Amino acid sequence: MKGKARTVLIIIILVLVVGLIAGGFFGYREFMAGSQAPELEEEVITPVIATKAVRGVIADFFQTNGEIVSASSVETYADVRGILARLYVELGDYVRANRVIAEVDPSQPGLTYALSPVRARVSGTITSLPLNQGDAVSTQRPIATIGDLSRLQVVAAIPERYISRIRIGLPSDIYLEAWPGYAIPVSVSEMNPVVDPASRAMKIKLDIPSDETRAKAGMYAKIRIAIEEKEDVVKLPTDAVLRRFGDTFVFVVEEDVAAKRFVVLGITQGGIVEIVEGVEAGERVVIQGQTLLEDGGKIRILEELQAVG
Repeated sequence: MKGKARTVLIIIILVLVVGLIAGGFFGYREFMAGSQAPELEEEVITPVIATKAVRGVIADFFQTNGEIVSASSVETYADVRGILARLYVELGDYVRANRVIAEVDPSQPGLTYALSPVRARVSGTITSLPLNQGDAVSTQRPIATIGDLSRLQVVAAIPERYISRIRIGLPSDIYLEAWPGYAIPVSVSEMNPVVDPASRAMKIKLDIPSDETRAKAGMYAKIRIAIEEKEDVVKLPTDAVLRRFGDTFVFVVEEDVAAKRFVVLGITQGGIVEIVEGVEAGERVVIQGQTLLEDGGKIRILEELQAVG
C-alpha cells in the first residue's frame, strides 16, 4: 500500500509541474506577442479654415447719439405779463426781424389795456411754439424760438472719460433713422469748455453740410467719430483670436501643423483687430475650427478666405 500511495503522489507532482511549465510557456508567448505588436493610436487631423494677415489702415471710433438743431436760434419773449391773445405764426413759418408774431393782453381785473405786440428779434424759421392762444404769459418764458435752418448742427454729449480723445476737426459720420445706411460726413466744430457737473459729460457740436437736404432740425442722429487712425498695421479678423486662462493667442499655419502664437492686440474695428505683436503680414492664421486645437496639432485646410480687405 505504501508503494502504491507513493506512486500516486509522484504522478500528482508531475502533473502539477507540467501544468506550471505549460502555463509559463503560454504566458510568455502572450507577453512577447503583446510587446512586439503594440496597439497603434489613430492620428487626429482637424479640418480648419484659414486667412492671411494683411497690412492696411485701421481706425478707432467712438459712437454716441445726438439731436439736429439750428446752428443759430433765438428765443423771443413778451415785454409784459398777461394772456396770449393772438398767435400769428405756426411751426415752420419763416419770419423777418421785427415782424409781429403774437399779441399779449396785459389787462387786469377791472382794468383794460391795449394788446402788447411780440416781435421777432431776428429773421429765421419758427422752430418752437411752447404756448397756445389763451395761455398765461410771463416775461421769463419764451413765446417762440426762431432758428436759421440754413445752418444745422448735431449736438451730442461726450462722457468725461472720452474727453481727452475728442478734438476740433475730427472726421465723423452721422446716420438718420429716416434713411437707414445713409451716412452724412461731418466734423467736430465746437467743444464746450465746461463739463456738465450733473451728467459728467461735455457738449460738442458737429456742422452739417449746407447742401444736405435730408437732415432736418429736431431729428435724432447716430454719431460715429473717428478718434484714432493708424496706417500700415497688421490686421486679422477678431474670430481668429482666442483667450484662455488670461492668454491671448492665435494659431498660425505652419505647413500641416497649427502653431500657437501669443499676440498683442491694438485697435478693434467692425470685426477686424490690429495685431501689434505676434503675427506678420502674409502669414496664414486659422479663423474657424481652432477652438479644439492644441499647439502642434495636425490640420487640414478646407478653405482659405480673404477675410480682411
